[in-house]
Amino acid sequence: MYEPGINLPYEEEWELWHNSFSLCSKKVRVCLAELGVSWVSHEIELIETGWYQNVSPGFLAINPAGTVPVLVHEGHPVYESHDQIVYAAERAGDAAASLLPEDPELRALVDRWVDAASLVGDPLSDIASRAGHCIPGLTAPLFATTISAVPAREILKGFLRHPDRKRPVFFLLLKAFGVGGLPRLRPVIEMVRRSRNEMARHLDRASRQLEESGGPWLAGETFTLADVSWMVLLDRLVEADWESSFWAEGQRPVIAAWWERLRARESFGKAVENVRCPAVRDGIAELAAAKMNDPALREALCG
Repeated sequence: MYEPGINLPYEEEWELWHNSFSLCSKKVRVCLAELGVSWVSHEIELIETGWYQNVSPGFLAINPAGTVPVLVHEGHPVYESHDQIVYAAERAGDAAASLLPEDPELRALVDRWVDAASLVGDPLSDIASRAGHCIPGLTAPLFATTISAVPAREILKGFLRHPDRKRPVFFLLLKAFGVGGLPRLRPVIEMVRRSRNEMARHLDRASRQLEESGGPWLAGETFTLADVSWMVLLDRLVEADWESSFWAEGQRPVIAAWWERLRARESFGKAVENVRCPAVRDGIAELAAAKMNDPALREALCG
């Protein structure tokens, strides 16, 4: 959503308030990298990466909803990542010609696949409609490891500041039980199971689209915003150690090949891999080790 009536202080034409771990922030960074747009970075911490900076008074002045990313263009904010990438592409001139096709049919196809990878509203209430809605559930095991290093007092501050009180409750439970205790959190395991099953169906649809388009990208020969959106979604599945469940060892070879092409793009290294913070890298390693060493955890998560 573009808010032309709001004016914020700004240094450069494009500025981004974002978090290194946030899926939506990654998507916008990749888009800006693909467009070759120069932008000013304002990194905001989430509780998953340390503390609730996103609901601090300073950031709430930027976004009263307390969510990242916020793309600011000449002082005017755009608040939703699926809107942000389209907004940026529409204003990037010739650089956007491939990311946002002019052909109406191709544009409609790109819009559908951007939407399919997006998080809109309350994702867990409708995980069947979008692959993006499966991501919170599938990230829960990784949250359990990243939150282990965050002091409980920081999580408790969420009850004072965060508009969604369910979030601090969720993160306190994950911290209390730890990744090894997830099998005892039956609602969390059920959320993971439902998200895993739905994501499998979404990936099957993406595989069929790649085959029908002739590849190597969702719209055919042209890399578009659809691929930008799915690049970061697949990256999150790898971060949370789901690759072996979805496309390793001969499963979904079309998805496996697509992922290799996506991660080989310069924008992936620049906007995703090279930006991954130490806390998340530690959490990724801890989750992978826990699943390897704990058969009960592995069974609960992977079925």
